[in-house]
Amino acid sequence: MLTQATFDEVINASDVPVIVEFWADWCPPCKVLAPVLDGIVADHGDRLALYKVDTEEHPELVSRFAVGSVPTTLVFDQGVLVKRMVGARGRGQLLEELSAVLS
Repeated sequence: MLTQATFDEVINASDVPVIVEFWADWCPPCKVLAPVLDGIVADHGDRLALYKVDTEEHPELVSRFAVGSVPTTLVFDQGVLVKRMVGARGRGQLLEELSAVLS
């Protein structure tokens, strides 16, 4: 889990692109997306990192990144936000949308 205190350090220190999933326990689409993201990172773990932010516990990060609905997935490459995805997606669509950072 990322927190306000650790977010910048973790994102900027990563040698691989970082996926950050903003989620909430009460969110059914979040429960659908989580295992899909976990599977992609399991298959591409040497080229991706995954962190999750509980929106209920870290409202300051929700505000900072203007997260209006969950799940929202942000992709950072070399510390720079390069992609924002709102809503759940299937594995195929996610892999397609992540293709730029996986190549």
